Amino acid sequence: MTAALSVIIPSPAADAAHDAAHETLARFRHGAYSVPCDTCHAPAGMLCRSRRAVCIERRVAYREQHQAVTLVPLLVGRAR
Repeated sequence: MTAALSVIIPSPAADAAHDAAHETLARFRHGAYSVPCDTCHAPAGMLCRSRRAVCIERRVAYREQHQAVTLVPLLVGRAR
């Protein structure tokens, strides 16, 4: 019951935690923050102009780059 209420009624602590998560990802260039944003022209490691959101083009660029990299090529199945 409490978890359902936190989704409906956001608290200031949840907002602060969400902001901190985005700032941490940007600071250490993890996820979509590892590539520059073509929409709002934010460099890699910087937040997008919109609050608590990542531009769609930045997510697409990260996914394209991420799919091309394999960490353990011997354990990955061959493309058929």
